[in-house]
This record gives sequence, C-alpha cells and structure tokens, in this order.
Amino acid sequence: MAGPLSGVKILDLTTVVMGPFATQILAELGADVIKVEPLEGDNMRHVGPMKTPGMGHLFVNLNRGKRALAVDLKQPEAREVILGLVRDADVLIYNIRPAAMARLGLGYEALRAINPRLVYVGTYGYSERGPNAGRAAYDDLIQGATGLAWLNSREGEAPPGYVPVNMADRLTGLHAVYAVTSALFARERTGEGQSVEVPMFEAVAQFVLGDHLAGLSYVPPISGTGYARLKHRRPYRTRDGWLCVLVYNDRQWRRFLEAVNRQDLVDDPRFASVGGRAAHIDEVYAFLAELLQTRTNAEWTTLLEATDIPVAPMNTVADLVTNEHLTGGGFFEREEHPTEGELRAPRTPTDWSATKPGPRRPAPRLGEHSADILREAGLDDARIADLVQRGIVRTP
Repeated sequence: MAGPLSGVKILDLTTVVMGPFATQILAELGADVIKVEPLEGDNMRHVGPMKTPGMGHLFVNLNRGKRALAVDLKQPEAREVILGLVRDADVLIYNIRPAAMARLGLGYEALRAINPRLVYVGTYGYSERGPNAGRAAYDDLIQGATGLAWLNSREGEAPPGYVPVNMADRLTGLHAVYAVTSALFARERTGEGQSVEVPMFEAVAQFVLGDHLAGLSYVPPISGTGYARLKHRRPYRTRDGWLCVLVYNDRQWRRFLEAVNRQDLVDDPRFASVGGRAAHIDEVYAFLAELLQTRTNAEWTTLLEATDIPVAPMNTVADLVTNEHLTGGGFFEREEHPTEGELRAPRTPTDWSATKPGPRRPAPRLGEHSADILREAGLDDARIADLVQRGIVRTP
C-alpha cells in the first residue's frame, strides 16, 4: 500500500470512535494497521444501519484499510500473541484504561522491554496526572464537562445540548494522529520509542478555551469568559430559507453596505471598524439578520458573490453526497466490499504530490485476518487452529 506511512506497522487496540478514527487516518496514509478486537467485536459493528450483521455503517466508515485480529485479551495465551506482534511493531495505540492495560500485562514498561523502539500511545478520558485519572469517559460526558453543551445552549439561553457529531472523540482522534506521527519522527532522530498520553478531557478543554478563555487569560482576570461574536454564529433566515453569510473585515463591510444601498452606515462608528463592531456587536448582527430576511437565497447569493462577500448554502448532510465541489473534486470513492457490495466513502481530505495514498482495503469482517497475522508472528497452522478451538482467537 502506498502513502507517506507505508512500511509503518500499527497495533490498534481501540474501539468505538476516537481510536478507530485516528487509526483509520493512519491506515489511509499507508500504515499497516492491525485492528485487535475482542471476540464479540468492536461495539460499533453492531450499530445500524447495516446490510450484514456485524458490519454497521459506523464500523465500516471507521475501519477501512485495516486488518482484523479477534482475540480474547483476558486469556494468558492471548498476551503471548500480542507480545509476538509487538516485537516488530512500530506503534501500539489503545483506548483501554491504563490500569486495565497494566492488568493485561501490556503496560508500557513491559512492552518497552521487548521493543524499545515502540511508540506507545494511550488515548482515553482523563490524564493520568489529575484526580480524574481512570474515570470512564464518553463523547457526551466530555462535551458536557468541557462546556460544549453549555455553549450549545447559547450560554444558558436555551436548554443545553450536545453537538450532534462525536466531536470529542474525533477531535481527540486527530490529536492521536499527530502524536503518533510526531513520535515516529522523534524516533528517527533518537532511535528510541516513547509513551504518549492523549486524554479526551484535556484535548477538548484546550479546544474550547482557545476561543473562550477570554478575560481569564490574565492574572488577575480582567473580564469573564466568552467570545461575543460566537453567540451570533448561526445561519440567517432569508425570504425563502436559510443562508450562511459572514461579513467580516472593514473592507467587506464597506462593500456590503454600499451594495445594499446603506451608504449612510459606511462611516457610522458602529460599522466602520472592527473595534466599533465589536463594541456594538448585538446591534450589528441584529441589523444583518433583519436585512437578510428581505431577499431570497438566490438573490443574496448573486449579490454577495458579486461583491466578494463570503456566502455559502446551508446544506443538509444528504446534500453533501451530491455537492458539486465534493463530487467534482473526487472526494467520494466507490469500493466493492466482499459482503456489503458497493459502498461510498469519503477519501482522505489531504493531497500529496509524491507519497500519494493508494487504494485501501475495505473494512474487515470480525477476525478476517486472524490466521494471516498470527502466521506473520511465527505461529504455525496447528497452533492457530488450537487457539481458535479453545476460544482464544476467532476467525470468520
């Protein structure tokens, strides 16, 4: 398989969304990702819609490009299987709690003794440095704990709600990707692997506080939290629907006001400068919201594009499948899956001039590659058959 990570071998002991999203990206970039699953499979295998039991849509979309090994890690002989794979692995990534990894005999020091070049990446709820270490964490809990649910309520103006994507999982997964690649780069310089922690709570807290720490950035504080413009961020109602518009800098506001025949406001201190608009932000956005209701989406789009004001439609998720920019740019790939038939999948959004990622394997069936992976680890067919017979390893 081509790609910038071609030749990198990754043991993926993650399930659900956060870890699999990270390792899917790494697989797209060419790494050989071995997905190690429990005998019953990743939970996402069983979340529909699906055509075939055990091949739910989330699993299929999070696990392309990987090979699958199904093994009961609670069995002592399973540990020996993993240790055999660790010997020539570049990366092990997991989202089991660290204490559980230690109980399985798969803590960092134990694996480092076998392979000192191993990059060992743990991605889980809370940092081991704080009092919440070891606590269970899921996307909903982290969204609430980091203020996202409160922000989604317009800072208490409406009932709180979670962002309707697995934002905490996927955001933390992106941190895990650069943790893996950066640690591999460091290893090239030092010859040594290392252990890296990627906690969800801290990752999302950093994300939220980047916009909202505000006056608490200073010691002592000079004001409260928040970024005033963000509470106004929403599509605007027009005469026949909704439209996404952002009149942002001084030049754009001048052009916009002239285009809508409001020259009287061009030099108005409330509109003329970024400082003036910030000081009167509620008035400015109320003016814009009221004005946009006077014309249709098509009329506004024509006018705003002609004056180089940022504008975009408010698409549904289904609209993305036929979006002319995505389809015209080759964003969607079609693949033929051995059990699911033809599938549509978004490709990696990055483009490479030299180490271009190549075709990916389809998402694996549970235990699909167990036998092949164990042979690579030095087990013969009789030993593999014995492990399967005794319920330690699963094949399709």
